[in-house]
Amino acid sequence: MASEIVFGIHAVTSLLKQDPHRVKTLFVLSGREDARLLPLLEEASKLGISVQMTARKRLDDMAGGVHQGIVADCKPMQAQDETYLDYLLDSNDEPLLLLVLDGVTDPHNLGACLRTAEAAGVQAVIAPKDKSAPLNATVSKVACGAAETVPYIQVTNLARSMQKMQAAGIWITGTAGEAEHTLYEVDLKGSMALVMGAEGKGMRRLTREHCDQLVKIPMLGQISSLNVSVATGVCLFEVVRQRLAI
Repeated sequence: MASEIVFGIHAVTSLLKQDPHRVKTLFVLSGREDARLLPLLEEASKLGISVQMTARKRLDDMAGGVHQGIVADCKPMQAQDETYLDYLLDSNDEPLLLLVLDGVTDPHNLGACLRTAEAAGVQAVIAPKDKSAPLNATVSKVACGAAETVPYIQVTNLARSMQKMQAAGIWITGTAGEAEHTLYEVDLKGSMALVMGAEGKGMRRLTREHCDQLVKIPMLGQISSLNVSVATGVCLFEVVRQRLAI
């Protein structure tokens, strides 16, 4: 069975809390049983998860990054598909907030977007199957637990899925530097999907054509664009601000 490596105290803590059935074995640095690791070892014991004390060299090789003395060998995370989107559109009576990522291929950016989405109360993050970052250990590490809590839906045809959202009453707001209105001039309080494009290229033409409106973030300096995860945070928390002001 394929495996995925999750490492670092925060990432492993979130994994044990949100998705413990994925963990096959915990590898812990030999001799390290301090106050930060002991609760994880106790939780793993309660869950019946195997724990192996391991040399630092092996942990370094497994993680390829800063592991803080703990590495989890896991079953791979699985993205949701269109069926979950259908369920979400059919079953939720409250205003929906969805995040659509069109062409975000960097797992660090995906992880950061998932983390921000979770903090902003987003019910799901949606992306096309092609030319999008997959769920992996890097995403999980950067997301700090959000990859296990926010559904990540990969769809075969993004334009068709956007039409499905619109039919369910979702207002789709895309982001583009050449938009006429700024983020702060439009109403973002109802059920909506926020569409963020890839860095540099932005949204694809067909994605743009399926948006109900386009907005831009006003840029006052010399740099013309923001990192997609930063721009996502700016946009989502303007949505949060407007909804809390009701």
